[in-house]
Amino acid sequence: MMTNTYTPHVGGVARSVAAFTQSYRARGHRVLVVAPIFEGAPEDEPDVVRIPAIQRFNGSDFSVVLPLPGYLNARVRDFAPDVIHAHHPFLLGATALRLARAHLSPIVFTHHTMYEQYTHYVPGDSPAMKRFVTRLSTSFANLCDRVFAPSETIAAVIAARGVEVPIDVVPTGVDTARFRTGDGAAFRRRMGIPEDAFVVGHLGRLAPEKNLGFLAEAAARFLEGERGAGAWFLVVGSGPSGPAIRDLFRRRGLADRLAVAGVLEGQDLVDAYHAMDLFAFASLSETQGLVLAEAMAAGVPVAALDGPGVREVVEDGVNGRLLAGADPPDLADALAALRDLGPDARAAMRKAALRTADAFSEDRSAERALAVYDRLRGRPHAHSPEAYDVWDTTLRRIRTEWEMLRDLADAAGAALGGGQGEGP
Repeated sequence: MMTNTYTPHVGGVARSVAAFTQSYRARGHRVLVVAPIFEGAPEDEPDVVRIPAIQRFNGSDFSVVLPLPGYLNARVRDFAPDVIHAHHPFLLGATALRLARAHLSPIVFTHHTMYEQYTHYVPGDSPAMKRFVTRLSTSFANLCDRVFAPSETIAAVIAARGVEVPIDVVPTGVDTARFRTGDGAAFRRRMGIPEDAFVVGHLGRLAPEKNLGFLAEAAARFLEGERGAGAWFLVVGSGPSGPAIRDLFRRRGLADRLAVAGVLEGQDLVDAYHAMDLFAFASLSETQGLVLAEAMAAGVPVAALDGPGVREVVEDGVNGRLLAGADPPDLADALAALRDLGPDARAAMRKAALRTADAFSEDRSAERALAVYDRLRGRPHAHSPEAYDVWDTTLRRIRTEWEMLRDLADAAGAALGGGQGEGP
């Protein structure tokens, strides 16, 4: 497993890699994880190789790997992988390609992310950069032997973009048994939330690409309304958008009904879900609604904006509300309508949520992935030089675009600052 994010980093890809790794090992397979060093990582991690990295790149929660240490090749050689699985098309993804060629191992790539939604973390972000990043992920996928898409929607999107190798839909599975039982009442007491309050919750990385300004506005409108009287908004996670959420609720006079729990793990995470009456979600950049499936495994219905990875989980009027082309007032109204449900309707929606979660169980996803690995075993990775030429050309164009925009920013900063300009 070659990944740019891994525990203790909190994010969808890190959680996916950790979940699949645990599932494979539980079935008797050996898994070697290659990932950057993150603050707080355990000192003793069997079969995990940590690579030096720059922490919190450009204000994000991500790490950027530094030049690879020589011991990596030796560790991979000794491990003798049957399959190499890349979880990103850059940084350690490029390393995964080199290792696949060197060890004649088939390579699988999971297209976890719509990368053009994340270029704001890169100095020199521009429409051209978004196009190049899209081409980068597509050309990388075509250098692999198999591509996993986390949802049917993403499989269709990347096929339309030009991914020509076989695509399998393999969502990240949820440990449904783990999320079934939690102590929501105890969690509410720890957070100071009244026992009888109606709680709208959200869990995830608090970052701009998650559309959290929209979500916070909708939640605030709901709490301000007559049907939201006494309700609370519970936010679990951390990230650069956290201060803006707090500021919005403070300006609206709702700070005393906002609970921000920060990053949670283990049973605390499960208890947080059980403290919620409803899960709210506004991201349009997802490839899979993993947190939605987790919420439903805890029996919590979901109100969400329609988007990739979300529509496969949320069925409007059955296990929650799915809103297309909505504005914050529309989501606020949906939250209010779900609060207004009677006991029988609420119980039916809870049961539907539990059934949905079962369809996304870890067992199903792990068996699906392992079946693909088994078909690839013994088939050495081999792609034409022309495919690698496309990859190299794309990388060069991205680098050139970045350098041109950086130079432009330097020049503008010098002009405005009397020669003391500083690049992004």
